[in-house]
Amino acid sequence: MQTETVMNEKNWVEIGKIDDIPRLGARVVRTEEGDIAVFRTADDEIFAVRDKCPHKGGPLSQGIVHGKKVACPLHNWNIHLDSGEAVAPDEGCAATYPVRVTGTTIYLSTIPDTGCPNQ
Repeated sequence: MQTETVMNEKNWVEIGKIDDIPRLGARVVRTEEGDIAVFRTADDEIFAVRDKCPHKGGPLSQGIVHGKKVACPLHNWNIHLDSGEAVAPDEGCAATYPVRVTGTTIYLSTIPDTGCPNQ
């Protein structure tokens, strides 16, 4: 799971339960700043990434999750779910968002992690 950053509690929103997201699947959270894809891995880890591939803007939420990566459905770019970085030799980054799980409830920060230009 992504590292939780210290933020004002008003930036966190409850987005549902772990079981609302199928294993190796995603759900989309719509925000004023753009869509955020929330992924669940086979190990029940939860990650949140801007729903926009850094290559051509494809919807990452519609990609195939494998391990801690997602394959973009447009051109098969692989993106690390924990960092948003494209897998080499591709280059680029999709913004990531802090998530936390309390019991079975998922909370998402609406402020992206720093360091990724695709915000």
